[in-house]
Amino acid sequence: MQLNNHNNNKSRPVGRALAAATCALLGVQVTDSLAKGQPGEWDVETALLVYSETDDRVQAAEPVISATRNFDGERKLNLKLVADTLTGASPSGATPSELPQTFTTPSGNGSYQIAPGEAPLDDTFKDTRVAVSANWEAPINRDYAYSLGAYGSREYDYISTAVNGTLSRYLDNKNTTLTGGLSLGVDLIDPVGGAPVGLSRMPLSNNKSQADFDQEFAATRESDDTKTVVDALFGVTQVINRQTLMQFTYGVSYSSGYLTDPYKILSVIDDASGANYGGNLVGADGNFVYLYEQRPDTRLKHSLYWQTKYMLGNGDIMDGSYRFMIDDWGITSHTLDLKYRWRLNNSYLEPHLRYYLQSEADFYKRYLTASEYNSGTPTLTDASADYRLGEMTGLTFGAKWGYRFDDDRELAIRAEYLIQTNDGDQGFGSLASQDLYPDTNAMWLQLSYSF
Repeated sequence: MQLNNHNNNKSRPVGRALAAATCALLGVQVTDSLAKGQPGEWDVETALLVYSETDDRVQAAEPVISATRNFDGERKLNLKLVADTLTGASPSGATPSELPQTFTTPSGNGSYQIAPGEAPLDDTFKDTRVAVSANWEAPINRDYAYSLGAYGSREYDYISTAVNGTLSRYLDNKNTTLTGGLSLGVDLIDPVGGAPVGLSRMPLSNNKSQADFDQEFAATRESDDTKTVVDALFGVTQVINRQTLMQFTYGVSYSSGYLTDPYKILSVIDDASGANYGGNLVGADGNFVYLYEQRPDTRLKHSLYWQTKYMLGNGDIMDGSYRFMIDDWGITSHTLDLKYRWRLNNSYLEPHLRYYLQSEADFYKRYLTASEYNSGTPTLTDASADYRLGEMTGLTFGAKWGYRFDDDRELAIRAEYLIQTNDGDQGFGSLASQDLYPDTNAMWLQLSYSF
């Protein structure tokens, strides 16, 4: 899935990793540690990620530094710092139109226009995020080990904090490892202009005085809000033989609170013509009707994960994994990830292929009709046109090349390309001639160095 935030000095969280907040949304990480973990030494990993979507959409740059201090008795302290900047244009959720469209910015202090036939993108999108995390690992005795961690990140309108812990049990001379983990996160969401009232109408400045517009805008806004996330993880890692390592993991995640994206909207379509203007959509402020999205205030997710690594006789490594996810929003997803690492003297080459398939949420609606809008009283309790909640297929392919100077130092470069397609209701009438599901293509390059 693509990296996609939304900010006008505004944002959703770029990512909320509890123990390792780096490039998780892009499926890339800082290079694997090469350090031998000698007591009294620091093992450092650095990386720079550059990400770009086509059609002048999201652009991102993200430097990462991770430092691990090794202590006696296999104890370790990891500190990580991530800073990223994002700019570009982000899809609002509204549909294209045969006519020009004008949208109110989230702050209410301005507007932006979209040309006929163009996908509604807010090109005022920008954001800066800084995230820090710390994690402590240590054995309890010969058969048990634990880890404790904390995470925090700050964006213009989003603060995320979390704590986590794991307990591991070793069996069969450490050939079998049982692991259980728990994390608790609390986020504060303070959208620019305030959090919109779900399914309320976006105020437009057409034919209004500034005072009337300000009054109408204020009526659609609420104060800041919070979100709580509890994650639990249960896994087993098994050494099958000298060449094979296998892992099975079950995860459950429960979120509650403000789960709506405050910057996503839906278009309302005339039942007769299929147009998002005119007909019974005409109002005192113009011919277009846009509603702020509304999502349920709880979400329960279950996931199953399997991974196998196999080392061939020549030292090459095959790595395959599969992840299945299902939630009570109606979304199911399948992720297949394949890697093959070729040894090339002091270097290696690792091609990568990832396939992602997702169904749509129960409340996903590419648009609402005038009858569903019901003259200002929506017949639905939840609705979102955010394509990330829709039917989706993604194919990512690329390769990583790494060079080892010695046992402690490695330089690596990874290049990836994403092709993402969405599908769903194609509309009716004049709306059927619009491209409601444009493809998303993205590429990213990561340079990493560990020492």
